[in-house]
Amino acid sequence: MVVTNFHARYTGVSATIQALVPLQRRQCSIGVWDWGRLELSGAVGWKGVLSQGWSKPQQGHFRIWHARRDIEILMGLFLRSVLGQPWKVLFTSAAPKPPGRWLSWLIGRCDAVIATSDRSADFLPCRSVVINHGVDTDFYSPNLYSSKPDMPLCLRANPLNLDQQWIGAFGRIRLSKGTDLLVEALLRVLPDYPGFSAFFTGLCQEKDQPFLDNLRSKIAAHNLSERILFLGDLDRKSVRDLYRTCVLAVAASRSEGFGLTPLEAMACGTPVLTSMAGAWPQIVDSRVGELFQTGNVDELALKMADLISDQSRLAELGPVARARAVDHYGLALEANSINQLYVGLAG
Repeated sequence: MVVTNFHARYTGVSATIQALVPLQRRQCSIGVWDWGRLELSGAVGWKGVLSQGWSKPQQGHFRIWHARRDIEILMGLFLRSVLGQPWKVLFTSAAPKPPGRWLSWLIGRCDAVIATSDRSADFLPCRSVVINHGVDTDFYSPNLYSSKPDMPLCLRANPLNLDQQWIGAFGRIRLSKGTDLLVEALLRVLPDYPGFSAFFTGLCQEKDQPFLDNLRSKIAAHNLSERILFLGDLDRKSVRDLYRTCVLAVAASRSEGFGLTPLEAMACGTPVLTSMAGAWPQIVDSRVGELFQTGNVDELALKMADLISDQSRLAELGPVARARAVDHYGLALEANSINQLYVGLAG
């Protein structure tokens, strides 16, 4: 089996590969053709693929080429259909929308397709199989050993005020993530709830800096700069600790592929409020939080206010959210299901 990562920048796909491969290797041997410095062992490249690709696999009749991008499918098809090497080409699709003409053509020539949600499967060939994305529920977990939330190490010099209750937003700062929608909702809600504040984590690329500057200006005009904070791009542990710190995690995206941040929050025992982008309608309901119509800032503000005004309900939602993440969206479940598909394809 070869898993491919033909992208130099670290993306959500990169993070998925980095998390899954070590778990998958507990059951099978996997090489990684990586352009993105994921620092996984078992690296392969042109020389290894070409020298070993024609040899008979140790088990089964075929090798598995697992692609998650169109260029990776194309390479697998070249090895299989042009060079005649014994590969089965597998593609994972997270997009909850029809693929474009080029990608559709490539998908039609794959041997199997994984959809990461029921919503994604609706736009894929009938031979696709649904394997939900998962999160590491051992790492993303509640702090069971303290009655107080952890203060992330990176914030201890300038800590959050833990006398406040925090609403958290996780992910990149940009229009598609609905950062502006959430800021607008916060500007409406926070004046009526003086015990609550909010933070945003995530990278803001240079091209999105004017977008962020405009949001900061709006926040300052409402005298809320000390209660709506942008914490920047943080390490994984700090993000985990912030999930544990906040009482509500909000994801207001206008568009998503799958969207893992609500699941990470849920695994930490934190209720969620999300738009209906990505796979979130499949994951979120009133037992773990709330959904709002994508792009509807009025509904976002209303449901946020309803949630934070009901402390007893928030307390009830957290454990149910944690249980759902563990029972249905654990990373080990995803790894095992993919490995089973590998075995079936290898023949």
